[in-house]
Amino acid sequence: MSTKAERTTAFIIETVASVFNKHGYIGTSMSDLTEATGLTKGAIYGNFENKEALALSAYQYNSNLLLSKIDEVLGEKSNALDKLGNLTDFYRNYDTFTLSMGGCPILNTGVDSQYNNRLLVAANKEVIKEMEGKIALVLEDGVKKNELHLPVTPTQFAKQLFTMIQGAIAMATMTSDKKYLTNTIAYLEVLIKKELKK
Repeated sequence: MSTKAERTTAFIIETVASVFNKHGYIGTSMSDLTEATGLTKGAIYGNFENKEALALSAYQYNSNLLLSKIDEVLGEKSNALDKLGNLTDFYRNYDTFTLSMGGCPILNTGVDSQYNNRLLVAANKEVIKEMEGKIALVLEDGVKKNELHLPVTPTQFAKQLFTMIQGAIAMATMTSDKKYLTNTIAYLEVLIKKELKK
């Protein structure tokens, strides 16, 4: 059973995660945090050492939601091509998944924190590596089971695939035009079938 302090800490993180994701580390003010939580500054900082610690916890909360969803998506089918199909299906409607978060945590945090928060930059890089690793494992497993053929190493293909997806998310976000994402996903599906199918 969690204590009242633990429940308060969890409530603060869950509540401010989307605020930090939308406004960024610098752009999020104390009044934004007190307004979102309904708590005083003292109550918030009674649970966190400083704003940086809270921002990092908020980012970890959002990124864990994403990583858990990716695990679920990649765990649904046994065939590697089907798993990649599940991944592209998920990203086709990624904006719906990230709506409550205030957008893509990898994109938002990656851009926002680049020159002002080393801890967030490092945490974001780790999440990117983890995402690429999850995709690479599916590819590696597919090669071992003779389900697919790779023109390059699993890691290299995973990095390229994830780069294209994140680039499409960035363009769709910056232009408010989802076609950048849906068209890229459609292209990736063709590419996967053409390049990887045995």
